Amino acid sequence: MAINHELREATAFQGGDGRFGYIAPSYKEAKRIAWDYWHRFAGVIPDAKFNEVDLRVDLPNGSKVFLLGAEDPDSLRGPYWDGMVFDEYAHVHPRAFPEIVRPALASRHGWALFLGTPFGRNHFYKIYERAKQEPTMLTRFYPASVTGVIDAAELVAARRDMNAEEYAQEFECSFEAALVGAYYARELALARSQARIRVVPWEPTAAPVETYWDLGFFDETAIIFTQRMGREMHLIDYYESKGQALSGYAKVLQERPYTYGRHHLPHDGGAKTLASGGVPMSEQLKILGVKPILVHPKNDPLDGINQARLLFPRLWFDEIKCRELLDALASYRAEYDKKKETFKPEPLHDWASHGADAFRLMACVMRLGEDAPRPALRPAAKVPLSIQEARR
Repeated sequence: MAINHELREATAFQGGDGRFGYIAPSYKEAKRIAWDYWHRFAGVIPDAKFNEVDLRVDLPNGSKVFLLGAEDPDSLRGPYWDGMVFDEYAHVHPRAFPEIVRPALASRHGWALFLGTPFGRNHFYKIYERAKQEPTMLTRFYPASVTGVIDAAELVAARRDMNAEEYAQEFECSFEAALVGAYYARELALARSQARIRVVPWEPTAAPVETYWDLGFFDETAIIFTQRMGREMHLIDYYESKGQALSGYAKVLQERPYTYGRHHLPHDGGAKTLASGGVPMSEQLKILGVKPILVHPKNDPLDGINQARLLFPRLWFDEIKCRELLDALASYRAEYDKKKETFKPEPLHDWASHGADAFRLMACVMRLGEDAPRPALRPAAKVPLSIQEARR
């Protein structure tokens, strides 16, 4: 349906320069799911051409359709778009649409279509709920028990072979089903039921703001902003981005109004790299006015996950500023081994890993330094724009 809708829009486009995209969670998935369909449906159009290398369909009226992957959302920057299909949107990086594709649709009055199977209350759930309230947006909900597309006997067999959560998610389109293999599903559900996910304001005079980082050398860097309020830990802000110099992350801290205490970096922040001229990230940040401390938690990720679970009852999340972090924690899960039909002993590495790793670092720090004294409140130092400027 989505491919034929997009094909109709692309062939009817007036102007000769239409640009349309089909995005799957990864480039390989886009090819596996949709490329044969594009050949089948667009292949009947005279003079339609298929670029097998770029996965691009060139239509006779000048429109082009691109198959794309969202594993690196920043790679989607640049082109304008007249229409975009997001397939399996629950598994697409949450930055891909609002931060990158949506602005590229604006100047062309373009449209977007989101489809897929629910995967908890993540960004797919949120846009679906919003769309139900928007008069300019159309929603459709197709549970197997209503459509009749799948034979009733087959549904009975599927229900027998799957656990209740899997069946509810895959066949009944349930956003409420617990994600199979998700590490923090119960903890997040309890936090919501206890109203610990809400607006959590920064208290300027109560305690310094501390940060916990996951450093991305080739992918996203994630920063969690917290305030310790007695035994409670308030997660008041979150930032995630890719491709910035360290001076960009230092500027992010400076632009926020917070008065800072400690900045916690994982142990790899002390590693020397050729790209940095042998200067560790931690030392570069010190030059830029950010004085981090390196944390050396146990290397076992599952140990850190267990520590995070134990910490959850004391956590309060700002539902607006930490929305991306909450999505990451909801989607953070064990990797499934299809051959052995069991979960692997390590987490799946995908877009959710960055925020979840910073979160796990926070839990390990809380365990290692529970009663450590916190520095007194002090004004934030002005951060130089670059390492070179600081040295001058």
